[in-house]
Amino acid sequence: MALIVQKYGGTSVGSTDRIKNVARRVAKWKNAGHDVVVVVSAMSGETNRLIDLAQAIQSIPDPRELDVVCSTGEQVTIGLLCMALIELGCPAKSYTGAQIRVLTDDAHTKARILDIDKDRIQDDLNSGKVIVVAGFQGVDAEGNITTLGRGGSDTSGVAIAAVLGAKECQIYTDVDGVYTTDPRVVPNARRLKTVTFEEMLEMASLGSKVLQIRSVEFAGKYRVRLRVLSSLTDPDLSIDEESQSGTLITFEDDGTMEAALVSGIAFNRDEAKVTMRGVPDTPGIAFKILDPIAKANIEVDVIVQNVGTDKKTDFSFTVHRNDLNKTLDILKPVQADIGAQDLVGDDKICKLGLVGVGMRSHVGVASKMFAALANEGVNIQMVSTSEIKITAVIDEKYMELAVRALHQAFELE
Repeated sequence: MALIVQKYGGTSVGSTDRIKNVARRVAKWKNAGHDVVVVVSAMSGETNRLIDLAQAIQSIPDPRELDVVCSTGEQVTIGLLCMALIELGCPAKSYTGAQIRVLTDDAHTKARILDIDKDRIQDDLNSGKVIVVAGFQGVDAEGNITTLGRGGSDTSGVAIAAVLGAKECQIYTDVDGVYTTDPRVVPNARRLKTVTFEEMLEMASLGSKVLQIRSVEFAGKYRVRLRVLSSLTDPDLSIDEESQSGTLITFEDDGTMEAALVSGIAFNRDEAKVTMRGVPDTPGIAFKILDPIAKANIEVDVIVQNVGTDKKTDFSFTVHRNDLNKTLDILKPVQADIGAQDLVGDDKICKLGLVGVGMRSHVGVASKMFAALANEGVNIQMVSTSEIKITAVIDEKYMELAVRALHQAFELE
């Protein structure tokens, strides 16, 4: 039989009853003859509770110590799940990120995985145990506890599946797959049976919360098949039925994909726009603006530069809304140094985009998108494109209207 890695999110393990249901599901796969490694998040709400505790002590918590605090959430879950498995007669053993040495860099709260020691896991699998690993965490070269950022348990699951050569990494969450857009915004959104890694990566970059973007990058790089499934279904559902449910995220060249013109519409409310006005139009000016932001580990997305007739330019880009004030503080001395006229931030914007591998071989997608938005009176502030994605930045108050209009225009129901 195959080696399967299963990852369960916070909602899936949000109570002792749900942890018991996860144990039943895991035991079902183990009893069918599969080797199983389980990666879990903290119970839903637990990480937020731990952050609140830290902030009650220190308004801006020390990053190293915050990682020490936040990593305890997953430690609780792995112990409880192993107890539930043992209670079912299924041998199980838990590991923290440090115990199996998930080696990361030293960027506390946003660490990246460098290597994983698979030997201890493999030895225990060979002895017939189910292995339960704490997601979201690792250690740096000095042995300091690190965390991978919010949603990092997905990355842990995919990375472990990659290093073990798992047949499939199953991501169990509170939704039953990837949809053409968020069903809470468009009730007749459709579940996709398959989607390419490229499309999923673009959807994640645009704010789709189904999978964390770094987990998709990892899966694409190491060719790990992903399947998104619901953990809220009957845990005793047959393996054949469960294996055909959810959404399979795979590769264009494996013969299972149909190149849809537009597969989905993703959006993100957690965006802010930064604009530096009256910037001298000289070589290297973009580097002077963006380099200190990169050194602060702040991710920049859509970038637009408009050159005027007076040899001045307006330079705009987007960052996560939580990083807006930090970004503005970083850029104030840069503004003075380069002689820019003004520096402003806008946290009332959102980012939305169309994604589809079929865009490579079809024309007119952008014009159709812009026409649909114009018909609803939605103004586009910024635009960026790739081979399979068109992204627009718009006023936040028009987001749901824009998503519905595009979903209908491209007949995604």
